Parts: sequence; structure tokens; C-alpha cells
Amino acid sequence: MHEASIPARVGFRVPVGLYIMLPMTAAADNPAERSGPRAQPFQAPQGDLAVLPGSGNPIFAQAIADGLGVPLVPCHAHVFSEGNVFVRVKENVRGRDVYVVQGVHFPVNDNFMELLFWIDALKRASAQNVTAVIPFFSYAKGDKKDEPRVSIRARVCADAIEAAGADRVLTMDLHSPQIQGFFRIPVDHLYARHTICEHVQSLEIPDLVVCSPDTGFAKDAVDYARVLDVPAVFGSKQRTGHDEQAEVLEVVGDVEGKNVLVVDDFTITGGSLISAGEALRQRGAREIFAAVSHGVFSRGAASRIGESVIKKMLITDTIETAFEPLPENVEVVSVAPLFANAIRSIHERTSVSQLFPENRS
Repeated sequence: MHEASIPARVGFRVPVGLYIMLPMTAAADNPAERSGPRAQPFQAPQGDLAVLPGSGNPIFAQAIADGLGVPLVPCHAHVFSEGNVFVRVKENVRGRDVYVVQGVHFPVNDNFMELLFWIDALKRASAQNVTAVIPFFSYAKGDKKDEPRVSIRARVCADAIEAAGADRVLTMDLHSPQIQGFFRIPVDHLYARHTICEHVQSLEIPDLVVCSPDTGFAKDAVDYARVLDVPAVFGSKQRTGHDEQAEVLEVVGDVEGKNVLVVDDFTITGGSLISAGEALRQRGAREIFAAVSHGVFSRGAASRIGESVIKKMLITDTIETAFEPLPENVEVVSVAPLFANAIRSIHERTSVSQLFPENRS
């Protein structure tokens, strides 16, 4: 039985993932006599780059589009009185590479369903590729079955994003980076630490030490410390339930007379950061600073942080929902340029990792 080959023809478009088989010759049977190019997977030419703003991140999407020098795709999202979400793309996207910017933050389920509907609408409108740009992915916390009879929520969400038709995911500082493995499509995972560290360096804080509030973020705290070229210390946190309240019980490392930067991937109530700050003060630390990638800030969190021992807290602009105004000691640093550069790299098929100078060990 002979293996069929596909003749190359001018104007013939080969589906993505199909391998073009070259005609076999007698010489090809002998590996030593083989020459010329090997069979390669077909890659369709890039379509025009387009950025679509979901209702969860319209300001962030506009900043990304400005960084790329492209206009936003006109679109409309509407929530009916009973909670039904409706979306519509208002211009032709046939053959285009569309990056839909929609974070999964409060209201989490509404924003997540809207993301799925955008992906589906774009695929049905014949977009060539659809990338789900998720600045903050709340369900990343549900990465494991650590109790009887619980759902692995991040895996369910990953399956839903794929089923809707996404070709790729672009996100930043997942709570559990290993959930990238839940996807069977490419995931580009960005880090906010370089953007945050550049701002920290501009503050010129003397005698600085980086602190992780718990062991779970210890490796990332070391990465922060490496970029800032300062020492790192580590906290030990205890959480008693699912009430988002935690207490830092111990600090491993010397903080006497030091200024301390407490770092984490996100904060909801501010409890861990405030508790860490109080524990550090008890051990002789001078000023307490904090930095998180995602300032989730549930109701009352901003007020608690404003009244806490934290002198200054840095957050990024991945979340636009706010229950109350930010206090004076909280400052927002934009990571929209980072996302714009990542999208440009993806579109031009260059390495996204080049955006991060150091290699993670």
C-alpha cells in the first residue's frame, strides 16, 4: 500500500497542521543520500492584527491598541434584565488575527461567559486566529483537588475556553502557573515583576529587602529580589478556611532596621499583606512597602490598606472594577505596554520570552 502525496499547486491553501508530503524517490529510502528540506508543518500567513475590547477591560484594551498603533474593533456587549449576556462584533473580521481583551475578575462569571461568547462570535465570523487576552484569571486559584468532592475550576475553565474556539491564551501572573498545562492550546504567560521593579527602583528605597508573605510565592519573591539585587526573606502564612482571611505567623530572615517590600501575585482583602507588614514591624523593620500584580480589592479592602502599616503599595492596571476609590498609599503601574509588546511578538512569530531579560531557574 502506497502513501498518498499531495501535489503542490499555486493558490492551494493547506489547512493548519497538515504536513505536505514530498514524492518519495529511491534515494529517499537511504537516509545517507537524503538531501533538501524536510516536511514542515504549514503556517498560514498572518492576518491583519485586530484588538477587540471586552466590557471587563475597555481602558486596558485601548492602551494596548494605542501601543500597537491599531484601532479597536467596534463591538457591543449587553446584559439583559435577567442576566443574559449578548455580544456582537460590529465590523468584518474575516481572515484577521483578533486579540480579545477580557479579564476574568468581578463580576467573575459574567466576565468569563462574555469572554466565551466573544471567542465564539469571532470564530463564527471567520477570524483566522482568536487569542484570549486575559489580564487577570480569577479561577487560576482553583488548580487542584485538595479536598474531597471539589471541582478543579481552572481545568473546567480551560476546557471551556478551548471549546469556544480560542487558538491561544495570553495572560499574566497566574496564581498557579502550572495550570498552563490544563490547556491544549499555546499559553503565553507574562510577568509583571520587571515593570513593578523598574518603578520600585525609581523610588530609591535604601536598605531594601523583598519578602514573600508565604512559601507559595517564595520562588517569585526570589525573582523580584534578583531583579532588584537585594536580599529576600520569607513569611509563613496560616489560612483556616475559605473566608479569604490569613495570618502571617513567622518571618524567616533578618529584617531588623530594613525597609521591606512585600510581594504577591494578587490581593483580595489585603489581609495577608497587612498581616505580613505587622509581623515585619514587630521584628524591627522600618518602612513597609507592598507590590502585587493584580489588585482585586473586594469591598472594604482599599480602606483597610489605606489605614494599614503599608507606606506605599504598587498594583498594575489589569483590573478596572473598583468598589471604592483607591487610597493615597496605592499607586497603579501600567502593564499595557508589556501586553502590547507580547501581542506584537505573537503576531510577528518572534519569542515572547525575550521580553524578560533574566532566565528563571
